[in-house]
Amino acid sequence: MAKNLVIVESPTKEKTISKFLGSSYVVKSSYGHIRDLPKSKLGVDVDKDFEPKYIAMPKAKKVISELKKLSDKASKVYLATDYDREGEAIAWHLKEALKIPDEKTERITFHEITQEAITGAVKNPRKIDLNLVNSQQARRILDRLVGYKLSPLLWRKIKYGLSAGRVQSVAVRLIWTGKTRSRNSTRRSSGT
Repeated sequence: MAKNLVIVESPTKEKTISKFLGSSYVVKSSYGHIRDLPKSKLGVDVDKDFEPKYIAMPKAKKVISELKKLSDKASKVYLATDYDREGEAIAWHLKEALKIPDEKTERITFHEITQEAITGAVKNPRKIDLNLVNSQQARRILDRLVGYKLSPLLWRKIKYGLSAGRVQSVAVRLIWTGKTRSRNSTRRSSGT
């Protein structure tokens, strides 16, 4: 009889959760993210609705191969990655990279690693929340667009090695604008 496969993010969770589920489950770790945008190029097609072009991360290729073999044999695959948008995205990337059919895929989440929480999650699976996945993808794409476009400008104009990020750049702009307004306000109130 085919076993059920449970994929978690960390090897620590793998060991603990396998004790709770018993012999009809195989618990394996993805060791975190398995796919990302390529490092050597933008990886976002700005002419096609900012479509991301994901590749398998070099460190994850062996893990993907092992998980693919296990998922092909499993009767169900439970994606038990973390309970946030990053975890949801990792679950989606696993489903896509391993080519797991919808009817075989279950998403489970839990807030604590206890027997009750794990068995409860397995009894109440759901589908992958694409809204959370899209939220994470939007953040990742913005990070890439801002970083790849602004960082080289900083290198040319200010200093090589500086980086610009999606949040960092806006925060610096707000601080700079606040300082400028404060100086202008002080000048006006002092009559200069």
